[in-house]
Amino acid sequence: MVMTLDKDTPDTQETTAPALKGYLAGKTGVIFGVAHKSSIAWGIAKALSDAGMRLAFTYQGERLEKNVRQLADTLENSMVLPCDVTKDEELDAVFHAVEAEFGKLDTLVHSVAFAKREDLTGGFSATSRDGFKLALDISAYSLVPMANAAKELMTDGGSIITMTYLGGVKVIPNYNVMGIAKSALEMNVRYLASELGESGIRVNGISAGPIRTLASSAVGGILDMIHHVEAVAPLKRTVTQTEVGNTAAFLCSDLSSGITGQIIYCDAGYEIMGMTGTK
Repeated sequence: MVMTLDKDTPDTQETTAPALKGYLAGKTGVIFGVAHKSSIAWGIAKALSDAGMRLAFTYQGERLEKNVRQLADTLENSMVLPCDVTKDEELDAVFHAVEAEFGKLDTLVHSVAFAKREDLTGGFSATSRDGFKLALDISAYSLVPMANAAKELMTDGGSIITMTYLGGVKVIPNYNVMGIAKSALEMNVRYLASELGESGIRVNGISAGPIRTLASSAVGGILDMIHHVEAVAPLKRTVTQTEVGNTAAFLCSDLSSGITGQIIYCDAGYEIMGMTGTK
């Protein structure tokens, strides 16, 4: 599905928000979805680590292992574990390993999505049955068993965060079946938040603006999408990895203790615009 990028994702904001520096010291988290230094999940990892959180990472397959290990090695006391999110036994193994190493868990970041390349171009009505099931399984359902396992380790409450996109609520060219998956993912957030709230576990989604990543390169016309946002969004730009990471750090902290079941838009304001033609 994925292709290499022409260049690294630009990041105009280099550091975690000063107010969050050290704010998550003593906290632990596990992040699913880091694949490359351009990954949104890596932007989140950097922000959480800068805020003092100790992290575990997963990778899917040998092709991604080297990248993930090299990135994780730049952070203090991190751990790296294999995981194919379509395999329950591998998910179980991740959380057993996290429990053995960390003792408890404060944060789960779900930044996992996949669809067949042919299902991200052309007409949505041509989506194959297998492609539909695969996209929903990896991109939406996978949060459910992760949350089920994580809740047992979040003995002092916790924060679960997933990554979504505007294509889950509005039609975006070429997003196709991934839009359906993100729609399901956003309802997962609400049902999980309702169930886990009495345990002090908050569940939220971040809907980020389009960013050039290894995964987004599979969506047809991604550069056109970015340029459109830059022209139309109130801030006249798209967002950076670091800005999304800072949003995640906020959602992991006590600063957001009253927020759960929400989709937080970090998209330079694009979501609010009604007439989206360029000026």
